[in-house]
Amino acid sequence: MSEIEIELHDVRKVYYKDRIEIPVLEALDLAIAAGEFVVLMGPSGSGKSTLLHLIGGLDSPTAGSIRVGDAFLEGLSERELTSWRSRNVGFIFQMYHLVPVLTAAQNVELPLLLFKMSSAERRKRVETALRVVGLTDRMDHRPNQLSGGQEQRVAIARAIVTDPRLILADEPTGDLDLKTSEEILNLLNLLNTEFGKTIVMVTHDPRAASHGRRTLHLDKGAFQREELTPPRNREAAAMAAS
Repeated sequence: MSEIEIELHDVRKVYYKDRIEIPVLEALDLAIAAGEFVVLMGPSGSGKSTLLHLIGGLDSPTAGSIRVGDAFLEGLSERELTSWRSRNVGFIFQMYHLVPVLTAAQNVELPLLLFKMSSAERRKRVETALRVVGLTDRMDHRPNQLSGGQEQRVAIARAIVTDPRLILADEPTGDLDLKTSEEILNLLNLLNTEFGKTIVMVTHDPRAASHGRRTLHLDKGAFQREELTPPRNREAAAMAAS
């Protein structure tokens, strides 16, 4: 059995507005094995993105514990969380958040500037990441010279350039057409199956969800049900994306 990579116990998240308590997540328990591809689905406001942010250390729980690998996130300071995220998590969002004046290669290189390494080593890692996403011929192009799908591929290359153990994707295909969405999902499948990355993805699209191994449905801050994707359905989804 695979080791548990992500473990949440009794996690609760509350926001406050004008002293009014707004519960977002209620006493969640969750275990995700290393190398899994898990999908989070649910209506708007169900807590999907909040849960993703908690797993990635972008936010802190009101109560409960979150373990990712050997790190218990609720016990880390902001500085420690920043360091931990830079080494262990790659984020992919619906909006690409690329710096418009930088080339694809320069955008991908940005996370590496937090580490002590030579320019030659950074260049090698950037080239490897762009090769994985199929964009070695676009290294010197700026975002306005790329299609939406190519911009998202650059964002994915930036997410994997530090070789993180965990990839968190929040609606990564929400701004793309069907064909390009399938290409991006096929790339996520590649990162999961060939490179062993643990992936947690938020989506509202059942087609996208079919690429995961299991889907967790959230509503009103609680898990309502879980669905496993049969292997042949995952294979069919990957073939449709290729």
